[in-house]
Amino acid sequence: MKGSPKEIAFNKNEDQLKLMISKLNKELNLIYLGGGKEKIEKQHSKGKLSVRERVRLLLDRNSTSIEIGAFAGYRMYDEYGGCPAGGVIVVLGYINQKLCVVVANDATVKAGAWFPITAKKNLRAQEIAMENSLPIIYLVDSAGVFLPLQDEIFPDKEHFGRIFRNNAKMSSMGITQIAAVMGSCVAGGAYLPIMSDESLIVDKTGTIFLAGSYLVKAAVGEIIDNESLGGATTHSEISGVTDYHSSDEKTCIKTIREIVDKISISEKQNFNKRESKPPKLNFDDFYGTFPALRATNYDVKEILNFFIDDGEFTEYKATYGKTIVCGYARINGWAVGIVANQRKVVKTSSSEMQFGGVIYSDSANKASRFIMNCNQKRIPLVFFQDVSGFMVGSRSEHGGIIKDGAKMVNAMSNSVVPKFTIIMGNSYGAGNYAMCGKAYDPTLIVGWPTAKVAVMGGEQAAKVLLQIELASLKSKGENISKEKEKELLINIQNKYDSQTKPYYAASRLWVDAIIDPKDTRKWISLGIEAANNNPAKDEYKTGVIQT
Repeated sequence: MKGSPKEIAFNKNEDQLKLMISKLNKELNLIYLGGGKEKIEKQHSKGKLSVRERVRLLLDRNSTSIEIGAFAGYRMYDEYGGCPAGGVIVVLGYINQKLCVVVANDATVKAGAWFPITAKKNLRAQEIAMENSLPIIYLVDSAGVFLPLQDEIFPDKEHFGRIFRNNAKMSSMGITQIAAVMGSCVAGGAYLPIMSDESLIVDKTGTIFLAGSYLVKAAVGEIIDNESLGGATTHSEISGVTDYHSSDEKTCIKTIREIVDKISISEKQNFNKRESKPPKLNFDDFYGTFPALRATNYDVKEILNFFIDDGEFTEYKATYGKTIVCGYARINGWAVGIVANQRKVVKTSSSEMQFGGVIYSDSANKASRFIMNCNQKRIPLVFFQDVSGFMVGSRSEHGGIIKDGAKMVNAMSNSVVPKFTIIMGNSYGAGNYAMCGKAYDPTLIVGWPTAKVAVMGGEQAAKVLLQIELASLKSKGENISKEKEKELLINIQNKYDSQTKPYYAASRLWVDAIIDPKDTRKWISLGIEAANNNPAKDEYKTGVIQT
């Protein structure tokens, strides 16, 4: 017997979404190999652990952790052989029950050399540590700047040098920094361990110098080997550059854990937390419920029941501004304020139909007030994005959609509570901004495999771009047939669509990760735990708001 249409749709959607998850896991498994199995074996032959083995040993066994930026550099540097994970691993996890940021170079990827995305990822790791007052541990094994791209990494404000500026800033803020040199640490990179609070070096494999033996010979004519120039014995017994001389990597990691164990816990924010309760809905049903295709509408309040504790949701202004849902809930016990785009088409009191996923003036006003309330009560904010943008047209413009949208952006931008952004589906145009996109400093921002990030939807953008292309061709005297026009449209839309996919966003660190939706609660919970470590309690202020 065939199932009902509802059952068939559920099963079809479940299959599509699980295929997306399967692709995600397949790509991650390749990334986790870094430069490949052969290069990992080469590391082992030198008595060195792979970068992920180092991180696993450093973190508490069986503890919760999340990886930031695994897709950094994804398909961005294919002409250079690729740069899996941007050549550096960044993890937020526990060391002796203290939440820390770990930054570890992957020497199997171009000897740990720094690509432009490597610098951007390192800066993101430091940003997380600085914003949340978290200890940061550097496991250094890097050949320095990737020279073919040195012009994109060296001199600008958000380039390589900013990392050392951040080292100094974090030191003045009292944020613990520990650096372990487990391989090469050369040129400008040699300053990082020394600008940290404490530095360790591993015997025979760790080296630190401004210039290696070949460059020293070329520059000053001195002949010396790298070990004598800047090895563990040299820097532990002669220069005094390092603080701990470790016989091997496992001893080095053990020492780091012992140092972290002695760090005192500072005053915390004490965000509201109660005993965690499981969500109301069984997550196994999520994959058939949340639409894999972006054109399908759904009730976001049903989706929230897969994530919030026990389905307890205190909805704010439930019958007003219905294309945004706001309310108080708990996630893994933490009190949160949720701002979620509603994709279900709704009616207003005047029987006017409103498009799902679009922000109207009343929705923007409601969300603005709710965001202010959460700041007043010091409740972390969670944004669930599936937004097509703000409503357009004469009625909206005359009604002041621009000032209402500006009000929402202002309220959100000035928030002093932690902000977490989950891109479930569309993240288009100014909707991305108002719903706390990357430019608005979310504590963490992730996308599901269904996420799309762009100025506008692919179909609309392709038609705009097609008109520009046709005008250009016609100005050159070319006659365009209907078949040629259709071909141009398809090519433009395919290129545009490829740039809206979550992998494109994640490769450029517009999001911190692409995650299986089942991990959403873990990311939010660990993120609030991180933010709870920051003792700062800034006063909430907004700028000038036009009413």
